[in-house]
Amino acid sequence: MAFPWGALLTSTLLFSFPIIHAADDSTDKYNKKGDIRKHRPLFKPTVWKQAHATFYEGGSETFGGACGYGDVVKDGYGLDTTALSSILFKEGQTCGACYEIKCTKSGVGCKAGKSSILVTATNLCPPNYDLPSDNGGWCNPPREHFDLAKPAYLKIAEYKAGIVPIQYRRVPCKKEGGIRFTITGNPYFNLVSVWNVGGSGEITEVLVKGEEKVKNWTNLKRNWGQKWESDEMLVGETLSFRVKASDGRYTTSLRIAPKDWKFGQTFVGKNFP
Repeated sequence: MAFPWGALLTSTLLFSFPIIHAADDSTDKYNKKGDIRKHRPLFKPTVWKQAHATFYEGGSETFGGACGYGDVVKDGYGLDTTALSSILFKEGQTCGACYEIKCTKSGVGCKAGKSSILVTATNLCPPNYDLPSDNGGWCNPPREHFDLAKPAYLKIAEYKAGIVPIQYRRVPCKKEGGIRFTITGNPYFNLVSVWNVGGSGEITEVLVKGEEKVKNWTNLKRNWGQKWESDEMLVGETLSFRVKASDGRYTTSLRIAPKDWKFGQTFVGKNFP
């Protein structure tokens, strides 16, 4: 059964992205101060931990709710997605992170023969303080809980089970192509959606710079999920972006948005391996 206090199904405004521009062949040799960057190891799987999983109904345009992904299928995440309890969601920082999940006890609804699934965090499972955390309030703090999109849940567990014990771990995100930057807003307020992120999948910092008015790297502020805001006058600027992942690595995409870029367009930058 689906749980009525499942994931937050945030309505998102869908944009048409008619033009996608690719990044230059740029390196990530330097840090924000211009110093030579020390090598950081690639993101590695974490240790296995215990938790529980439920599921929620929805579709490709709602499974990305609280992270701001318009359509998880069109955006390349597929339907193997999950909403996270707030302790894991971290106010949107964990949007885009990838997890390996396996159902651990065959006698309580886990499907036999299915070892694990890989899912991406794209939504929030909000607390329900009207119910105890061990009886309906599954996503109440401090529980680490996964409210899986129904198609993902049914790969590892029986529909009738409702809630099942799981093991989970963070794993590297494998993405095709580069990081996507979609710019919306108006000349006085720019909102940049950052998606299709490889490596840790989890973005902690986004910077932008132009070549005329905004010549220095300028931090964007997290608005919600993986939408980042800037009140700089970016219209008419050739734009470069720099992204920091939760494992401390940076990737820099130089001059990916041409001077005549338009709101609603998507630009492709350099991804993490």
